[in-house]
Amino acid sequence: MNTSNLSGERHVSQKARRFTESVIREMTREAVRYSAVNLAQGFPDFPAPEEIKRAAIEAIAADVNQYAITWGAKPFREAIAEKVKWHLGLDLDPEAEITVTCGSTEGMIAAMLATVDPGEEVIVFEPFYENYAPDAILSGARPRYVRLYPPKWEFDPGELRAAFNRRTKALILCNPNNPTGKVFTREELEFIADLCREYDVLCLTDEIYEHIVYEPHAHISMAQLEGMRERTVIVNSLSKTYSVTGWRVGYCIASPAITNAIRKVHDFLTVGAAAPLQAAGAIALRFGRDYYARLRDDYAKRRDLLLVALEEAGFKTFRPDGAYYIMADISAFGFDNDLEFARFLVREVKVACVPGSSFYSVPERGAQQVRFCFCKREETLQAAAERLQRLRERR
Repeated sequence: MNTSNLSGERHVSQKARRFTESVIREMTREAVRYSAVNLAQGFPDFPAPEEIKRAAIEAIAADVNQYAITWGAKPFREAIAEKVKWHLGLDLDPEAEITVTCGSTEGMIAAMLATVDPGEEVIVFEPFYENYAPDAILSGARPRYVRLYPPKWEFDPGELRAAFNRRTKALILCNPNNPTGKVFTREELEFIADLCREYDVLCLTDEIYEHIVYEPHAHISMAQLEGMRERTVIVNSLSKTYSVTGWRVGYCIASPAITNAIRKVHDFLTVGAAAPLQAAGAIALRFGRDYYARLRDDYAKRRDLLLVALEEAGFKTFRPDGAYYIMADISAFGFDNDLEFARFLVREVKVACVPGSSFYSVPERGAQQVRFCFCKREETLQAAAERLQRLRERR
């Protein structure tokens, strides 16, 4: 008997046993292994803007290489406040309402650890970005899931109301939504806000795709709604808007009391985000509004290119209104489940996607769905489109 293995398992926490490694990152490794086009993990394969790359280099050369203030360099926090003012119309105190984090991923877990106690409940819309459920578990909370139903990914108001109770502490809202591309309407947001006010519940809103919203839709932050500024934590990042997913520079916006708690948790999680990249981020956040219009238009073209390719290959697609993902139905191809299909696609067709079951609390709900990302160069998407044509033989 190998007692060392048994001993190792004994020392693994119950929390860590309750979730798996990231399926998205696993599919990236599979893409590398089989030389596949990676439409699984949402990172751009095109360059970040020259201005911010140059600013990062200049900051390093100028010896901005030591710790910044734990909760963020002052010039970067001031740039965040300026941008939020013109974009969302909110007046922020950069000294008391902003915490700079190591990406939005740390921002969300720091916010949850700062606000949620063991035994409390956190409402999560599903399909969900895969980090949210483990975040709730690591916080000692119980995730309570409310479904978004295709094709428009709408929630049932009765089901959402039924999820609220005296133990509910927070609701996680990803808007625009990953993985579905849904943009929540004002009517939907008002309904959610009414319940948050009624039950005194926090809204932790992931707005990392706020500028990737396609016409005629528009981004609305929960913090803009009446009575929600003090009960909302906005989680955001440079990653998607400025194509710097590897920089890991994000931020949380919250009331002073909640910000103080987030800052304490953040300090002992990571100490602080990279100082020279915060200096470059201050440049990025002051880009003119034309930058964001081009970003939206460029992604709309990529979206339409991949939608056509997927539909021609035999997928039923759900057209996204925001973000840079497409959820697709695989039932036309005759596979038993999404895992079997994803393995076939990456190994035989040489295109990587994410199995839909990884976005659901009950895997069977995503057993005939997969997610593709289109934050790629046109030639990358064209290469994927050519390979996907092989699927027509299976229909």
